[in-house]
Amino acid sequence: MRTPIALSIAGSDPSGGAGLQADLKTFHEFGVYGEAVVTLITVQNTHGIRRLEALAPELVMEQLRAVIQDIPPAAAKTGALGSAALADAIAAEAQHFAFPLVVDPVMFSKNGAQLADLDPLSFAALIRAAYLITPNLHEASILSGFPVDDLDSMRRAAEKLTELGAANVLVKGGHLEGDAVDVLYTPGHGFREFPGVRVNTVHTHGTGCTYSAAITAELAKGTALEPAIERAKQFISHAIQTNPDLGGGSGPLNFHGPRRA
Repeated sequence: MRTPIALSIAGSDPSGGAGLQADLKTFHEFGVYGEAVVTLITVQNTHGIRRLEALAPELVMEQLRAVIQDIPPAAAKTGALGSAALADAIAAEAQHFAFPLVVDPVMFSKNGAQLADLDPLSFAALIRAAYLITPNLHEASILSGFPVDDLDSMRRAAEKLTELGAANVLVKGGHLEGDAVDVLYTPGHGFREFPGVRVNTVHTHGTGCTYSAAITAELAKGTALEPAIERAKQFISHAIQTNPDLGGGSGPLNFHGPRRA
């Protein structure tokens, strides 16, 4: 059987907990061959980002076309992009993708550093190109144009984002009060909730990257969307619960999933 291939289009985290480093670790854990297109370089650790340099869109697109031409993925995801120009360029290229694109609209790091233009129009074309978009509550608020802070507003935001062109929307409830419930909306199929028990820990660096990478890995293996999210949710919950307690700030997750626990 051909090895499943997944592609990450994301920023670099030298501490290894988020960005394309987290994506590649997650792909490997799911038995998927990972490729990575670098969008931006950060100087960071568990305490936060000290410096960020976005790569020129033409350099990023050269990377993207090179890997797709030679080793085409079965699914891809985007993370931090750094500029509206790059988001538009990827969206235009995605019109020719023969695989699903998962868009994690990363706008801030775990420690609050801005990683993207916060104008919702910057993501408009990319949203239309997405098979799945995975905003957290803050990102969903910015993209939908209204506060998203409970299950009802999560559902409304998910509907709004499909009206903007996304095929499927998963609004992540990691910042809700109480249990961490995620809401999936697919037009014509309605809503589905994916509950998770909240873990009391500061070590959640790279949670969004890892979750979307796990979904992308399952899609690359041919898994349907809902079971892909179920498996990714199980993985991310275990990753948080069993974090290795590294660093003096918001540390990384455990990338060895429950199948190897």
